[in-house]
Amino acid sequence: MQAMVHFGNAELAGLSYKHVERVQPGPEEVLIQLRTAGLNHRDLFLMKARTEQDTPLILGSDGAGTIVEVGEGGDRGSIGQDVIINPTLNWPVAEEVPELPIILGSPSNGTFAEYVVVPAQQAVAKPAYLTWEEAGVLPLAALTAYRALFTRGQLKPGQHVLIPGIGSGVATYALLMAKAAGAQVTVTSRSEYKREMALKHGADQALDSQANWNEALHGQQVDLVIDSIGPATFSIYFDVVKSNGRIVTFGASSGDVVQFPIRALFFPQISIIGTSMGSHEEFTAMLRYMEQHSIRPVIDRMYPLEETVQAFQRMKNSEQFGNIGLRIK
Repeated sequence: MQAMVHFGNAELAGLSYKHVERVQPGPEEVLIQLRTAGLNHRDLFLMKARTEQDTPLILGSDGAGTIVEVGEGGDRGSIGQDVIINPTLNWPVAEEVPELPIILGSPSNGTFAEYVVVPAQQAVAKPAYLTWEEAGVLPLAALTAYRALFTRGQLKPGQHVLIPGIGSGVATYALLMAKAAGAQVTVTSRSEYKREMALKHGADQALDSQANWNEALHGQQVDLVIDSIGPATFSIYFDVVKSNGRIVTFGASSGDVVQFPIRALFFPQISIIGTSMGSHEEFTAMLRYMEQHSIRPVIDRMYPLEETVQAFQRMKNSEQFGNIGLRIK
């Protein structure tokens, strides 16, 4: 089979399009012929951390395709079923958080290939209303947004959500899901194009990231912040979040170390809540929610598998609004 393999160099220099042996499903596994796959910032972080000593790896957590083979003892009736992959491999129930979630695409081979093997329970029936492109880019980012908003953020209708750094897949899903829940949504971006796109997709307000947010909001505070940025913006949240408000954080695109005055936290009794990915229970709930509200992924651009490097270059440059995906022959 053809695949994008990372080996020999760090970052994008280590990616190459080549032929590899097709793997076979083991007991309670299925072989999926992939139609589409999706890119995530996780892939960039993994490539940056890999060294010349690491073994070859097929990256990719998101994907959709058709089951073409089942392992020993598997349900042969599932052969031919169109599926979407839940990439979180060891997390069945929302409340029972694993110490370290295992995600498809490292350490196991992922979806940047013509075929992938996954545990049978991770192959979920593809929602019929989604195109192959939409299904392929959806899983990890939509799951992360759903858990951040509803399981951890406890979003209620009528509340005000702030999503800094709009444009990524997770942030875009958070915008669409929060609006479907009846929330007021404010986003920020340095890019005028991304602010305009966010308004087009339902945002109530779109602020310049470099503006004074409190002034731009005219003192209208927010109930919930969905943070993926970290230290570059974190201290600003305390200027705009209500007493008893929540800051849910799942990313650190500007670094790992956050500093803020502790009194800004305990006097207004603000909750800082961590989240990452989500469980199988939340994955199926997320798919139901999206279908119920006819939410479709926002696709920025699709590339053929052999142009994966160019696709990642667009993501690395923060040029996209929504999801970047791959079409697989």
